[in-house]
Amino acid sequence: MKEGRTQYRPRTMRSLAITEREGAIFSARPPRSVIERLQMAQDNYHQPVLEREIVGFFASQSAGVLLDATLGGGGHAASLLAASSERRLIGIDRDPDARAAAARRLALYGDRVRIVGATFATMLEVVAAQADFLNGEPILGVLMDLGVSSHQLDESSRGFSFRADAPLDMRMDPTQGITAAHYLATAELHEFVRLLRANGEDRFAGAIARSVLERQPQTTNELTEAVERAVPMAARRRGHVATRVFQALRIVVNDEVDQLDLGLDAALNVLAPGGLLAVISYHSGEDRAVKAALHEAATGGCHCSYELGCVCGAVPRIHLRRASAQLASASEIEVNPRARSARLRTAQKVLA
Repeated sequence: MKEGRTQYRPRTMRSLAITEREGAIFSARPPRSVIERLQMAQDNYHQPVLEREIVGFFASQSAGVLLDATLGGGGHAASLLAASSERRLIGIDRDPDARAAAARRLALYGDRVRIVGATFATMLEVVAAQADFLNGEPILGVLMDLGVSSHQLDESSRGFSFRADAPLDMRMDPTQGITAAHYLATAELHEFVRLLRANGEDRFAGAIARSVLERQPQTTNELTEAVERAVPMAARRRGHVATRVFQALRIVVNDEVDQLDLGLDAALNVLAPGGLLAVISYHSGEDRAVKAALHEAATGGCHCSYELGCVCGAVPRIHLRRASAQLASASEIEVNPRARSARLRTAQKVLA
């Protein structure tokens, strides 16, 4: 196990079938007005980022099975299912609250949906266990919407945010693994400093780490106070002083670095030839990892000189659909400010 990361033990995969309402399948989804979007914002599971772009990207795969590897509240899944009555979808999420919300939202689509309790790193195992649902059909598209969900941030009791006092938990699956408080109780100083620096907290990483480990916070307020004690007021950058510390703890508690590496590889393995992959990331470290993994797959791992050409025989696994990441529009950011940091990267698996 790598230093500074907790080991994730995959939970037993459980699937949840959804009963369809008779005769209630829609072949298209009407556009929503700004007013409707603002009303839906009251339910923070109803704000899928880059929704129009995702539906457009998968439009060519209008029939067959898609895999939403980070289901959340089912926002993207609902849009994809509504766009074509010939689609079916497997949704994966480790958060039981998210799965319950998605089941309610996707009930309309009945047996076109299968919801599984798992992480996206276990996609291959999930697909193998869903033979009855697949009925011999391949996976034609995979969506990965990374990071923490709006609901997890807004649900103060989960401990993901400094905006309300709560136990310092931060587990996406609150039924297993160690909490952020437990991680801090067992972390070495040098390990915690490296974690903070890896998440962009450079100048005061040492001071913050010492302050936090000395105080052993048990709540989000206690963690915030420990960080504030270590950073002089005059040196505080734009935004909340504890933002990167909370992010770093969330990443290590949920083993997000290894989960992302494993998940991207699993997505490429589970996709049928010609299948589509879409990945949305929300911070620079995530996006760099996605960009690097897709570049490696697009070149087949070739590191030969550009001037001399490839002589190593590398075989590309994917074609990148865009050279750069796609960003949310200004109009979407106005309605949903959390879309501001979203970066969408897309690819297509090469044909055999």
